Amino acid sequence: MSETILLMGLPNVGKSALFNRLTGLNAQVANYGGTTVELASGTIALKQGDFNLIDVPGTYSLEASCDAERVAVDLLQAGKISSKGKLHCHSQGSIKGELQRPSAVLYVLDANNLVSSLYLLMQVLEYNLPTVVALNRNDLANEKGYQVDVKALEKEIGVPVVTTLAVKGTGVEELKEALGQISLKSKTSKKERAVKPPEWRRIEDLSQRIITRHGPTTTNFRQKLGGLLVKPWPGLPIAFLVICMILLAVVGLGMGLRQFVLLPFFNTFVFPHIENLVSNITQPGLLQNVLIGNYGFLIKGIEWPFALVLPYIISFYITLSLLEDSGYMPRLGVLFDGLFKRIGLQGTGIIPLLLGYGCAIPAILSTRALNQRKQRLIITTMICLAVPCISQTGAFISLLAAASVPVMIAVFALSFFSMIIVATIMNRLVKGPPPETLIEIPELLVPRLSSVMKKMWFSVKQFIRDGAFPMIAGVAIAALLYETGLMASLGQLMSPVVVGFLGLPPEAAVPLMLGILRRELTVLPLMEMDLTVLQLFVGASVALFYVPCIAVIASLFREFGFRLSIGILLLTTVGAFAVGGAIYQFASLIM
Repeated sequence: MSETILLMGLPNVGKSALFNRLTGLNAQVANYGGTTVELASGTIALKQGDFNLIDVPGTYSLEASCDAERVAVDLLQAGKISSKGKLHCHSQGSIKGELQRPSAVLYVLDANNLVSSLYLLMQVLEYNLPTVVALNRNDLANEKGYQVDVKALEKEIGVPVVTTLAVKGTGVEELKEALGQISLKSKTSKKERAVKPPEWRRIEDLSQRIITRHGPTTTNFRQKLGGLLVKPWPGLPIAFLVICMILLAVVGLGMGLRQFVLLPFFNTFVFPHIENLVSNITQPGLLQNVLIGNYGFLIKGIEWPFALVLPYIISFYITLSLLEDSGYMPRLGVLFDGLFKRIGLQGTGIIPLLLGYGCAIPAILSTRALNQRKQRLIITTMICLAVPCISQTGAFISLLAAASVPVMIAVFALSFFSMIIVATIMNRLVKGPPPETLIEIPELLVPRLSSVMKKMWFSVKQFIRDGAFPMIAGVAIAALLYETGLMASLGQLMSPVVVGFLGLPPEAAVPLMLGILRRELTVLPLMEMDLTVLQLFVGASVALFYVPCIAVIASLFREFGFRLSIGILLLTTVGAFAVGGAIYQFASLIM
Protein backbone atom coordinates (compact mmCIF):
# COMPACT_ATOMS: atom_id res chain seq x y z
CA MET A 1 0.00 0.00 0.00
CA SER A 2 1.68 3.25 -1.14
CA GLU A 3 1.59 6.35 1.05
CA THR A 4 -0.38 9.37 -0.15
CA ILE A 5 0.69 12.99 -0.73
CA LEU A 6 -1.97 15.62 -1.47
CA LEU A 7 -1.30 18.39 -4.00
CA MET A 8 -3.41 21.39 -2.98
CA GLY A 9 -3.94 25.06 -3.81
CA LEU A 10 -6.31 27.62 -5.29
CA PRO A 11 -7.79 27.07 -8.76
CA ASN A 12 -5.59 28.14 -11.68
CA VAL A 13 -2.29 28.37 -9.80
CA GLY A 14 -0.32 25.83 -11.84
CA LYS A 15 -1.19 22.70 -9.83
CA SER A 16 -1.88 20.60 -12.91
CA ALA A 17 1.35 21.67 -14.59
CA LEU A 18 3.28 20.84 -11.42
CA PHE A 19 1.44 17.53 -11.07
CA ASN A 20 2.42 16.55 -14.61
CA ARG A 21 6.06 17.48 -13.95
CA LEU A 22 6.14 15.43 -10.74
CA THR A 23 4.34 12.31 -11.99
CA GLY A 24 5.26 12.21 -15.68
CA LEU A 25 2.92 10.11 -17.82
CA ASN A 26 1.77 7.60 -15.21
CA ALA A 27 -1.30 9.55 -14.05
CA GLN A 28 -4.85 8.21 -13.89
CA VAL A 29 -8.24 9.76 -13.15
CA ALA A 30 -10.84 8.52 -10.64
CA ASN A 31 -14.25 9.84 -9.67
CA TYR A 32 -14.75 10.73 -6.03
CA GLY A 33 -17.66 8.64 -4.75
CA GLY A 34 -20.91 10.48 -4.12
CA THR A 35 -19.83 13.57 -6.11
CA THR A 36 -19.10 14.64 -9.67
CA VAL A 37 -15.53 15.62 -8.75
CA GLU A 38 -12.71 13.86 -10.59
CA LEU A 39 -9.22 13.52 -9.18
CA ALA A 40 -5.93 12.87 -10.93
CA SER A 41 -3.57 10.44 -9.24
CA GLY A 42 0.00 9.55 -10.12
CA THR A 43 3.23 8.19 -8.70
CA ILE A 44 5.99 10.46 -7.40
CA ALA A 45 9.40 8.93 -6.69
CA LEU A 46 11.12 10.16 -3.50
CA LYS A 47 14.15 8.86 -1.64
CA GLN A 48 11.84 6.99 0.78
CA GLY A 49 10.20 5.22 -2.17
CA ASP A 50 7.23 5.75 -4.45
CA PHE A 51 4.31 7.81 -3.17
CA ASN A 52 0.79 8.33 -4.51
CA LEU A 53 0.29 12.01 -5.47
CA ILE A 54 -3.33 13.19 -5.64
CA ASP A 55 -4.20 16.44 -7.41
CA VAL A 56 -6.92 17.77 -5.08
CA PRO A 57 -9.56 20.01 -6.74
CA GLY A 58 -8.64 23.67 -6.55
CA THR A 59 -10.64 25.49 -3.89
CA TYR A 60 -10.63 28.84 -2.10
CA SER A 61 -11.34 27.54 1.41
CA LEU A 62 -11.98 24.40 3.46
CA GLU A 63 -15.38 25.48 4.73
CA ALA A 64 -17.04 22.59 2.84
CA SER A 65 -19.68 24.68 1.08
CA CYS A 66 -19.40 22.83 -2.25
CA ASP A 67 -18.32 19.44 -3.60
CA ALA A 68 -14.72 20.50 -4.29
CA GLU A 69 -14.28 21.83 -0.74
CA ARG A 70 -15.89 18.75 0.82
CA VAL A 71 -13.58 16.49 -1.18
CA ALA A 72 -10.53 18.50 -0.09
CA VAL A 73 -11.57 18.20 3.58
CA ASP A 74 -12.26 14.47 3.25
CA LEU A 75 -8.87 13.84 1.69
CA LEU A 76 -7.07 15.83 4.36
CA GLN A 77 -8.77 13.71 7.01
CA ALA A 78 -8.28 10.34 5.30
CA GLY A 79 -8.24 9.22 1.69
CA LYS A 80 -6.40 7.47 -1.11
CA ILE A 81 -6.80 6.21 -4.65
CA SER A 82 -6.05 2.55 -5.10
CA SER A 83 -3.83 1.18 -7.84
CA LYS A 84 -6.94 0.29 -9.83
CA GLY A 85 -8.02 3.91 -9.98
CA LYS A 86 -10.90 3.58 -7.51
CA LEU A 87 -11.11 6.15 -4.78
CA HIS A 88 -11.50 4.86 -1.24
CA CYS A 89 -12.43 7.66 1.05
CA HIS A 90 -13.82 8.78 4.33
CA SER A 91 -16.86 10.91 3.50
CA GLN A 92 -19.43 11.05 6.28
CA GLY A 93 -20.21 7.39 5.81
CA SER A 94 -21.34 7.89 2.23
CA ILE A 95 -18.84 5.39 0.85
CA LYS A 96 -17.17 2.42 2.40
CA GLY A 97 -13.57 1.59 1.67
CA GLU A 98 -10.00 1.53 2.78
CA LEU A 99 -8.95 4.58 4.81
CA GLN A 100 -5.45 5.98 4.86
CA ARG A 101 -4.20 9.12 6.51
CA PRO A 102 -2.31 11.33 4.00
CA SER A 103 1.43 11.29 4.58
CA ALA A 104 2.01 14.92 3.57
CA VAL A 105 0.67 17.93 1.71
CA LEU A 106 2.36 19.72 -1.18
CA TYR A 107 0.73 23.15 -1.24
CA VAL A 108 1.04 25.44 -4.28
CA LEU A 109 1.15 29.04 -3.06
CA ASP A 110 0.28 31.66 -5.67
CA ALA A 111 2.67 34.59 -5.35
CA ASN A 112 0.47 36.56 -7.75
CA ASN A 113 -2.63 36.15 -5.54
CA LEU A 114 -0.91 36.00 -2.19
CA VAL A 115 -3.61 36.87 0.36
CA SER A 116 -6.22 34.36 -0.89
CA SER A 117 -3.56 31.70 -1.29
CA LEU A 118 -2.25 32.26 2.26
CA TYR A 119 -5.81 32.07 3.59
CA LEU A 120 -6.23 28.51 2.27
CA LEU A 121 -2.70 27.56 3.34
CA MET A 122 -3.44 28.49 6.95
CA GLN A 123 -6.48 26.25 6.91
CA VAL A 124 -4.44 23.37 5.48
CA LEU A 125 -1.75 23.81 8.14
CA GLU A 126 -4.41 23.40 10.86
CA TYR A 127 -4.45 19.66 10.04
CA ASN A 128 -0.87 19.32 11.32
CA LEU A 129 0.25 17.25 8.34
CA PRO A 130 3.88 17.43 7.11
CA THR A 131 3.72 20.17 4.49
CA VAL A 132 5.97 21.59 1.78
CA VAL A 133 5.04 24.83 0.02
CA ALA A 134 5.74 25.41 -3.68
CA LEU A 135 5.87 29.18 -4.21
CA ASN A 136 4.65 29.46 -7.81
CA ARG A 137 4.16 32.33 -10.28
CA ASN A 138 6.77 34.58 -8.68
CA ASP A 139 7.47 35.88 -12.18
CA LEU A 140 4.05 37.53 -12.29
CA ALA A 141 4.59 39.02 -8.83
CA ASN A 142 7.92 40.46 -9.99
CA GLU A 143 6.16 42.20 -12.86
CA LYS A 144 3.99 43.97 -10.26
CA GLY A 145 7.01 45.26 -8.42
CA TYR A 146 7.33 42.83 -5.52
CA GLN A 147 8.56 39.37 -4.64
CA VAL A 148 7.91 36.99 -1.75
CA ASP A 149 10.75 36.59 0.76
CA VAL A 150 11.12 32.81 0.97
CA LYS A 151 13.14 32.85 4.21
CA ALA A 152 10.66 35.17 5.91
CA LEU A 153 7.76 33.01 4.75
CA GLU A 154 9.41 29.82 6.05
CA LYS A 155 9.97 31.51 9.41
CA GLU A 156 6.34 32.67 9.61
CA ILE A 157 4.64 29.37 8.71
CA GLY A 158 7.25 26.88 9.95
CA VAL A 159 7.37 24.64 6.86
CA PRO A 160 9.80 24.38 3.90
CA VAL A 161 9.18 26.69 0.93
CA VAL A 162 10.57 26.07 -2.58
CA THR A 163 10.33 28.61 -5.41
CA THR A 164 8.91 27.04 -8.59
CA LEU A 165 7.82 27.92 -12.11
CA ALA A 166 5.52 25.04 -12.93
CA VAL A 167 5.14 25.71 -16.66
CA LYS A 168 8.92 25.44 -17.13
CA GLY A 169 9.56 22.73 -14.53
CA THR A 170 11.77 25.02 -12.46
CA GLY A 171 12.13 23.85 -8.85
CA VAL A 172 10.66 20.37 -9.38
CA GLU A 173 13.76 18.49 -8.20
CA GLU A 174 14.08 20.83 -5.22
CA LEU A 175 10.46 20.05 -4.29
CA LYS A 176 11.16 16.32 -4.37
CA GLU A 177 14.21 16.84 -2.21
CA ALA A 178 12.22 18.93 0.30
CA LEU A 179 9.49 16.27 0.45
CA GLY A 180 12.15 13.63 0.98
CA GLN A 181 13.62 15.51 3.94
CA ILE A 182 10.41 15.99 5.94
CA SER A 183 8.82 13.28 8.07
CA LEU A 184 6.18 11.58 5.94
CA LYS A 185 4.51 9.77 8.80
CA SER A 186 1.74 11.80 10.43
CA LYS A 187 1.14 11.13 14.10
CA THR A 188 -2.11 13.06 14.33
CA SER A 189 -5.35 11.20 14.89
CA LYS A 190 -7.80 10.31 12.13
CA LYS A 191 -10.81 11.87 13.78
CA GLU A 192 -12.63 14.59 11.93
CA ARG A 193 -12.05 18.15 13.01
CA ALA A 194 -13.64 21.49 12.27
CA VAL A 195 -11.12 23.93 10.89
CA LYS A 196 -12.01 27.53 11.63
CA PRO A 197 -11.23 29.98 8.86
CA PRO A 198 -8.31 32.30 9.71
CA GLU A 199 -8.89 36.02 10.10
CA TRP A 200 -8.37 38.02 6.93
CA ARG A 201 -6.69 40.85 8.82
CA ARG A 202 -4.06 38.44 10.16
CA ILE A 203 -3.48 37.05 6.66
CA GLU A 204 -3.08 40.54 5.20
CA ASP A 205 -0.58 41.47 7.92
CA LEU A 206 1.36 38.28 7.21
CA SER A 207 1.45 39.01 3.48
CA GLN A 208 2.94 42.45 4.14
CA ARG A 209 5.68 40.96 6.34
CA ILE A 210 6.87 38.54 3.66
CA ILE A 211 6.73 40.89 0.67
CA THR A 212 9.85 42.64 -0.55
CA ARG A 213 9.14 45.51 -2.92
CA HIS A 214 11.79 46.32 -5.50
CA GLY A 215 9.97 49.09 -7.31
CA PRO A 216 6.68 50.90 -7.66
CA THR A 217 3.62 48.93 -8.77
CA THR A 218 3.44 49.30 -12.54
CA THR A 219 1.02 48.13 -15.18
CA ASN A 220 2.65 46.64 -18.26
CA PHE A 221 1.12 46.36 -21.74
CA ARG A 222 -0.19 42.84 -21.16
CA GLN A 223 -2.02 43.89 -17.99
CA LYS A 224 -3.48 46.96 -19.72
CA LEU A 225 -4.66 44.83 -22.61
CA GLY A 226 -6.17 42.30 -20.20
CA GLY A 227 -8.20 45.11 -18.63
CA LEU A 228 -9.38 46.44 -22.00
CA LEU A 229 -10.54 43.02 -23.19
CA VAL A 230 -13.31 42.83 -20.57
CA LYS A 231 -14.81 46.22 -21.51
CA PRO A 232 -17.52 46.51 -24.19
CA TRP A 233 -15.21 48.79 -26.14
CA PRO A 234 -12.88 47.56 -27.52
CA GLY A 235 -13.60 44.12 -25.98
CA LEU A 236 -16.65 43.15 -28.08
CA PRO A 237 -15.14 44.02 -31.50
CA ILE A 238 -11.97 42.19 -30.51
CA ALA A 239 -14.03 39.19 -29.33
CA PHE A 240 -15.87 39.11 -32.67
CA LEU A 241 -12.53 39.26 -34.48
CA VAL A 242 -11.06 36.51 -32.27
CA ILE A 243 -14.05 34.20 -32.87
CA CYS A 244 -13.78 34.75 -36.64
CA MET A 245 -10.06 34.00 -36.50
CA ILE A 246 -10.76 30.83 -34.50
CA LEU A 247 -13.26 29.63 -37.10
CA LEU A 248 -10.88 30.46 -39.94
CA ALA A 249 -8.00 28.73 -38.18
CA VAL A 250 -10.00 25.58 -37.41
CA VAL A 251 -11.44 25.30 -40.92
CA GLY A 252 -8.36 26.55 -42.81
CA LEU A 253 -5.74 24.55 -40.93
CA GLY A 254 -7.96 21.47 -40.87
CA MET A 255 -8.73 21.63 -44.60
CA GLY A 256 -5.05 22.26 -45.36
CA LEU A 257 -3.94 19.22 -43.36
CA ARG A 258 -6.64 17.10 -44.95
CA GLN A 259 -6.25 18.23 -48.55
CA PHE A 260 -2.49 18.62 -48.83
CA VAL A 261 -1.05 16.25 -46.25
CA LEU A 262 -3.24 13.40 -45.01
CA LEU A 263 -5.39 12.53 -48.04
CA PRO A 264 -2.40 12.56 -50.46
CA PHE A 265 -0.41 10.47 -47.98
CA PHE A 266 -3.10 7.81 -47.59
CA ASN A 267 -4.13 7.82 -51.27
CA THR A 268 -0.52 7.52 -52.46
CA PHE A 269 1.27 5.40 -49.88
CA VAL A 270 -1.34 3.48 -47.88
CA PHE A 271 -4.55 2.62 -49.73
CA PRO A 272 -2.96 1.21 -52.95
CA HIS A 273 -0.85 -1.21 -50.90
CA ILE A 274 -3.85 -2.30 -48.82
CA GLU A 275 -5.95 -2.87 -51.95
CA ASN A 276 -3.16 -4.85 -53.64
CA LEU A 277 -2.56 -6.96 -50.54
CA VAL A 278 -6.25 -7.77 -50.03
CA SER A 279 -6.73 -8.53 -53.75
CA ASN A 280 -3.80 -10.95 -53.65
CA ILE A 281 -4.87 -12.90 -50.56
CA THR A 282 -8.67 -12.96 -51.06
CA GLN A 283 -11.02 -13.94 -53.86
CA PRO A 284 -13.59 -11.49 -55.25
CA GLY A 285 -16.71 -11.76 -53.12
CA LEU A 286 -18.17 -10.82 -49.76
CA LEU A 287 -14.94 -10.77 -47.71
CA GLN A 288 -13.02 -8.71 -50.25
CA ASN A 289 -15.89 -6.24 -50.60
CA VAL A 290 -16.18 -5.84 -46.83
CA LEU A 291 -12.46 -5.09 -46.63
CA ILE A 292 -11.97 -2.78 -49.66
CA GLY A 293 -15.41 -2.28 -51.25
CA ASN A 294 -17.72 0.75 -51.22
CA TYR A 295 -17.70 0.78 -47.40
CA GLY A 296 -14.34 -1.00 -47.24
CA PHE A 297 -13.41 -1.54 -43.63
CA LEU A 298 -9.67 -1.19 -44.35
CA ILE A 299 -10.17 1.92 -46.52
CA LYS A 300 -13.03 3.95 -45.04
CA GLY A 301 -12.09 2.76 -41.54
CA ILE A 302 -8.79 4.62 -42.00
CA GLU A 303 -9.90 7.48 -44.27
CA TRP A 304 -12.88 8.71 -42.22
CA PRO A 305 -11.27 9.01 -38.77
CA PHE A 306 -7.67 9.78 -39.75
CA ALA A 307 -7.90 11.73 -43.03
CA LEU A 308 -11.27 13.50 -42.75
CA VAL A 309 -11.81 14.08 -39.01
CA LEU A 310 -8.33 14.10 -37.40
CA PRO A 311 -7.20 17.30 -39.19
CA TYR A 312 -9.99 19.26 -37.51
CA ILE A 313 -9.25 17.64 -34.15
CA ILE A 314 -5.69 18.97 -34.43
CA SER A 315 -6.68 22.47 -35.59
CA PHE A 316 -9.48 22.88 -33.00
CA TYR A 317 -7.44 21.85 -29.99
CA ILE A 318 -4.52 24.03 -31.00
CA THR A 319 -6.81 27.09 -31.07
CA LEU A 320 -8.63 26.04 -27.87
CA SER A 321 -5.31 25.62 -26.04
CA LEU A 322 -4.27 29.09 -27.17
CA LEU A 323 -7.51 30.51 -25.74
CA GLU A 324 -7.11 28.64 -22.45
CA ASP A 325 -3.41 29.30 -21.90
CA SER A 326 -3.69 32.99 -22.76
CA GLY A 327 -6.40 33.57 -20.15
CA TYR A 328 -8.75 34.98 -22.80
CA MET A 329 -11.59 32.48 -22.37
CA PRO A 330 -12.87 33.87 -19.01
CA ARG A 331 -12.81 37.34 -20.57
CA LEU A 332 -15.22 36.10 -23.22
CA GLY A 333 -17.48 35.06 -20.35
CA VAL A 334 -17.45 38.61 -18.96
CA LEU A 335 -18.15 40.16 -22.36
CA PHE A 336 -21.04 37.85 -23.18
CA ASP A 337 -22.62 38.01 -19.73
CA GLY A 338 -25.11 40.72 -20.68
CA LEU A 339 -26.20 38.92 -23.85
CA PHE A 340 -26.44 35.55 -22.12
CA LYS A 341 -28.59 36.91 -19.30
CA ARG A 342 -31.26 37.80 -21.85
CA ILE A 343 -31.76 34.08 -22.44
CA GLY A 344 -31.43 33.15 -18.76
CA LEU A 345 -27.74 32.23 -18.71
CA GLN A 346 -24.62 33.58 -17.08
CA GLY A 347 -21.58 34.66 -19.08
CA THR A 348 -19.46 31.75 -17.88
CA GLY A 349 -21.80 29.48 -19.86
CA ILE A 350 -19.82 30.33 -22.98
CA ILE A 351 -16.90 28.24 -21.71
CA PRO A 352 -18.69 24.83 -21.71
CA LEU A 353 -20.35 25.79 -25.02
CA LEU A 354 -16.93 26.41 -26.59
CA LEU A 355 -15.65 23.16 -25.10
CA GLY A 356 -18.69 21.42 -26.60
CA TYR A 357 -17.34 22.17 -30.07
CA GLY A 358 -14.44 19.95 -29.07
CA CYS A 359 -16.29 17.16 -27.27
CA ALA A 360 -19.59 17.09 -25.39
CA ILE A 361 -18.19 15.06 -22.47
CA PRO A 362 -15.65 17.58 -21.08
CA ALA A 363 -18.16 20.34 -21.89
CA ILE A 364 -20.81 18.67 -19.71
CA LEU A 365 -18.27 18.08 -16.95
CA SER A 366 -17.21 21.73 -17.07
CA THR A 367 -20.77 22.84 -16.22
CA ARG A 368 -19.94 21.80 -12.64
CA ALA A 369 -18.30 25.22 -12.30
CA LEU A 370 -21.69 26.92 -12.83
CA ASN A 371 -23.23 27.91 -9.52
CA GLN A 372 -26.84 26.85 -10.24
CA ARG A 373 -28.33 23.52 -11.25
CA LYS A 374 -30.73 25.34 -13.60
CA GLN A 375 -27.76 26.74 -15.50
CA ARG A 376 -26.19 23.29 -15.75
CA LEU A 377 -29.39 21.78 -17.15
CA ILE A 378 -29.85 24.50 -19.78
CA ILE A 379 -26.23 24.48 -20.98
CA THR A 380 -26.09 20.67 -21.03
CA THR A 381 -29.28 20.47 -23.13
CA MET A 382 -27.92 23.07 -25.55
CA ILE A 383 -24.68 21.10 -25.93
CA CYS A 384 -26.40 17.76 -26.50
CA LEU A 385 -28.99 19.11 -28.92
CA ALA A 386 -27.30 21.68 -31.10
CA VAL A 387 -23.52 21.89 -30.52
CA PRO A 388 -21.62 19.67 -32.98
CA CYS A 389 -18.43 18.15 -31.57
CA ILE A 390 -15.23 18.67 -33.51
CA SER A 391 -15.44 15.22 -35.11
CA GLN A 392 -18.96 16.03 -36.31
CA THR A 393 -17.86 19.51 -37.40
CA GLY A 394 -15.02 18.00 -39.40
CA ALA A 395 -17.50 15.63 -41.01
CA PHE A 396 -19.85 18.53 -41.85
CA ILE A 397 -17.03 20.47 -43.47
CA SER A 398 -15.85 17.40 -45.39
CA LEU A 399 -19.43 16.74 -46.57
CA LEU A 400 -20.60 20.25 -47.35
CA ALA A 401 -17.65 22.56 -48.07
CA ALA A 402 -16.95 21.17 -51.53
CA ALA A 403 -20.63 20.78 -52.47
CA SER A 404 -22.17 23.98 -51.12
CA VAL A 405 -20.58 26.51 -48.78
CA PRO A 406 -23.95 28.28 -48.22
CA VAL A 407 -25.46 25.01 -46.99
CA MET A 408 -22.53 24.57 -44.59
CA ILE A 409 -23.08 28.10 -43.25
CA ALA A 410 -26.82 27.43 -42.99
CA VAL A 411 -26.25 24.32 -40.87
CA PHE A 412 -24.10 26.21 -38.35
CA ALA A 413 -26.58 29.13 -38.34
CA LEU A 414 -29.34 26.61 -37.58
CA SER A 415 -27.24 25.31 -34.70
CA PHE A 416 -26.76 28.82 -33.31
CA PHE A 417 -30.43 29.84 -33.45
CA SER A 418 -31.54 26.49 -32.06
CA MET A 419 -29.36 27.03 -28.98
CA ILE A 420 -30.98 30.42 -28.39
CA ILE A 421 -34.48 28.95 -28.72
CA VAL A 422 -33.69 26.02 -26.40
CA ALA A 423 -32.19 28.30 -23.74
CA THR A 424 -35.13 30.71 -23.90
CA ILE A 425 -37.73 27.95 -23.56
CA MET A 426 -35.89 26.11 -20.79
CA ASN A 427 -35.35 29.34 -18.87
CA ARG A 428 -39.14 29.64 -18.66
CA LEU A 429 -39.81 25.98 -17.90
CA VAL A 430 -37.04 25.17 -15.42
CA LYS A 431 -37.50 26.69 -11.98
CA GLY A 432 -34.63 28.53 -10.39
CA PRO A 433 -33.29 31.96 -9.45
CA PRO A 434 -31.96 34.37 -12.10
CA PRO A 435 -28.29 33.82 -12.98
CA GLU A 436 -25.55 35.39 -10.90
CA THR A 437 -22.16 35.71 -12.55
CA LEU A 438 -18.94 35.14 -10.64
CA ILE A 439 -15.90 34.90 -12.90
CA GLU A 440 -12.28 34.69 -11.86
CA ILE A 441 -10.20 36.55 -14.45
CA PRO A 442 -6.62 35.24 -14.59
CA GLU A 443 -3.60 37.12 -15.85
CA LEU A 444 -3.39 37.57 -19.61
CA LEU A 445 -0.36 35.50 -20.62
CA VAL A 446 1.54 34.59 -23.76
CA PRO A 447 0.80 30.88 -24.42
CA ARG A 448 3.79 28.57 -24.42
CA LEU A 449 4.15 26.55 -27.60
CA SER A 450 5.28 23.46 -25.69
CA SER A 451 2.17 23.57 -23.48
CA VAL A 452 -0.14 24.08 -26.48
CA MET A 453 1.39 21.16 -28.36
CA LYS A 454 1.23 18.88 -25.30
CA LYS A 455 -2.48 19.63 -24.86
CA MET A 456 -3.11 19.05 -28.56
CA TRP A 457 -1.22 15.75 -28.49
CA PHE A 458 -3.15 14.63 -25.41
CA SER A 459 -6.45 15.44 -27.18
CA VAL A 460 -5.34 13.58 -30.31
CA LYS A 461 -4.55 10.50 -28.22
CA GLN A 462 -7.95 10.77 -26.56
CA PHE A 463 -9.63 10.98 -29.97
CA ILE A 464 -7.77 7.92 -31.25
CA ARG A 465 -8.75 5.94 -28.15
CA ASP A 466 -12.31 7.16 -27.61
CA GLY A 467 -13.32 8.34 -31.08
CA ALA A 468 -11.38 6.64 -33.84
CA PHE A 469 -11.78 3.06 -32.65
CA PRO A 470 -15.59 3.28 -32.22
CA MET A 471 -15.72 4.95 -35.64
CA ILE A 472 -13.75 2.08 -37.18
CA ALA A 473 -16.18 -0.38 -35.55
CA GLY A 474 -19.05 1.61 -37.05
CA VAL A 475 -17.47 1.42 -40.52
CA ALA A 476 -17.13 -2.35 -40.13
CA ILE A 477 -20.83 -2.60 -39.28
CA ALA A 478 -21.73 -0.42 -42.28
CA ALA A 479 -19.60 -2.57 -44.59
CA LEU A 480 -21.30 -5.76 -43.41
CA LEU A 481 -24.78 -4.23 -43.72
CA TYR A 482 -24.04 -2.96 -47.22
CA GLU A 483 -22.40 -6.08 -48.64
CA THR A 484 -24.91 -8.53 -47.15
CA GLY A 485 -27.91 -6.60 -48.43
CA LEU A 486 -29.15 -5.77 -44.95
CA MET A 487 -28.61 -2.08 -45.64
CA ALA A 488 -31.13 -2.21 -48.46
CA SER A 489 -33.60 -4.13 -46.28
CA LEU A 490 -33.15 -1.65 -43.43
CA GLY A 491 -33.64 1.23 -45.84
CA GLN A 492 -36.83 -0.34 -47.14
CA LEU A 493 -38.11 -0.84 -43.59
CA MET A 494 -37.47 2.78 -42.66
CA SER A 495 -38.40 4.23 -46.05
CA PRO A 496 -41.67 5.86 -44.86
CA VAL A 497 -39.59 8.07 -42.56
CA VAL A 498 -36.25 8.28 -44.39
CA VAL A 499 -37.62 8.56 -47.94
CA GLY A 500 -41.17 9.81 -47.49
CA PHE A 501 -40.70 12.29 -44.64
CA LEU A 502 -37.02 13.29 -44.93
CA GLY A 503 -36.61 12.92 -48.69
CA LEU A 504 -33.34 10.99 -48.37
CA PRO A 505 -32.31 7.82 -50.26
CA PRO A 506 -33.17 4.50 -48.55
CA GLU A 507 -29.50 3.76 -47.67
CA ALA A 508 -29.49 6.87 -45.42
CA ALA A 509 -31.16 4.69 -42.79
CA VAL A 510 -27.77 3.16 -41.95
CA PRO A 511 -26.08 6.38 -40.78
CA LEU A 512 -29.00 6.91 -38.42
CA MET A 513 -28.19 3.58 -36.80
CA LEU A 514 -24.43 4.18 -36.75
CA GLY A 515 -24.84 7.68 -35.27
CA ILE A 516 -25.70 6.12 -31.93
CA LEU A 517 -22.08 4.89 -31.74
CA ARG A 518 -20.47 8.15 -32.88
CA ARG A 519 -22.23 11.37 -33.91
CA GLU A 520 -20.04 11.91 -36.98
CA LEU A 521 -21.12 8.52 -38.36
CA THR A 522 -24.50 10.12 -39.06
CA VAL A 523 -22.67 12.44 -41.47
CA LEU A 524 -19.73 10.63 -43.07
CA PRO A 525 -21.70 7.85 -44.88
CA LEU A 526 -23.69 10.58 -46.66
CA MET A 527 -20.49 11.39 -48.55
CA GLU A 528 -20.80 8.09 -50.39
CA MET A 529 -24.31 8.95 -51.67
CA ASP A 530 -25.23 11.10 -54.66
CA LEU A 531 -27.31 13.72 -52.85
CA THR A 532 -28.92 16.93 -54.05
CA VAL A 533 -28.22 20.21 -52.25
CA LEU A 534 -31.58 19.95 -50.46
CA GLN A 535 -30.82 16.37 -49.36
CA LEU A 536 -27.42 17.51 -48.10
CA PHE A 537 -29.07 20.21 -45.99
CA VAL A 538 -31.72 17.82 -44.66
CA GLY A 539 -29.18 15.09 -43.89
CA ALA A 540 -26.82 17.51 -42.17
CA SER A 541 -29.68 19.01 -40.14
CA VAL A 542 -30.82 15.58 -38.95
CA ALA A 543 -27.22 14.73 -38.05
CA LEU A 544 -26.84 18.02 -36.16
CA PHE A 545 -29.75 17.34 -33.80
CA TYR A 546 -29.46 13.56 -33.71
CA VAL A 547 -28.84 11.52 -30.55
CA PRO A 548 -25.58 12.07 -28.65
CA CYS A 549 -23.21 9.12 -28.85
CA ILE A 550 -23.22 6.37 -26.24
CA ALA A 551 -20.34 7.91 -24.29
CA VAL A 552 -22.23 11.21 -23.90
CA ILE A 553 -25.38 9.43 -22.69
CA ALA A 554 -23.25 7.60 -20.11
CA SER A 555 -21.81 10.94 -18.92
CA LEU A 556 -25.32 12.41 -18.69
CA PHE A 557 -26.45 9.46 -16.60
CA ARG A 558 -23.52 9.90 -14.21
CA GLU A 559 -23.96 13.66 -13.90
CA PHE A 560 -27.75 14.05 -13.84
CA GLY A 561 -29.35 10.63 -13.49
CA PHE A 562 -31.62 8.39 -15.54
CA ARG A 563 -34.56 10.75 -16.18
CA LEU A 564 -32.57 13.56 -17.75
CA SER A 565 -30.53 11.12 -19.86
CA ILE A 566 -33.66 9.56 -21.32
CA GLY A 567 -35.27 12.98 -21.72
CA ILE A 568 -32.34 14.31 -23.78
CA LEU A 569 -32.23 11.08 -25.80
CA LEU A 570 -35.90 11.49 -26.71
CA LEU A 571 -35.58 15.24 -27.31
CA THR A 572 -32.65 14.87 -29.70
CA THR A 573 -34.22 11.97 -31.61
CA VAL A 574 -37.62 13.64 -32.06
CA GLY A 575 -36.00 17.02 -32.70
CA ALA A 576 -33.72 15.63 -35.43
CA PHE A 577 -36.55 14.04 -37.40
CA ALA A 578 -38.91 16.97 -36.82
CA VAL A 579 -36.42 19.61 -38.04
CA GLY A 580 -35.18 17.53 -40.97
CA GLY A 581 -38.71 16.63 -42.04
CA ALA A 582 -39.92 20.21 -41.69
CA ILE A 583 -37.09 21.49 -43.90
CA TYR A 584 -37.77 18.91 -46.62
CA GLN A 585 -41.55 19.27 -46.58
CA PHE A 586 -41.38 23.07 -46.61
CA ALA A 587 -38.83 23.10 -49.44
CA SER A 588 -40.88 20.58 -51.43
CA LEU A 589 -44.00 22.68 -50.97
CA ILE A 590 -42.26 25.81 -52.25
CA MET A 591 -40.64 24.06 -55.19
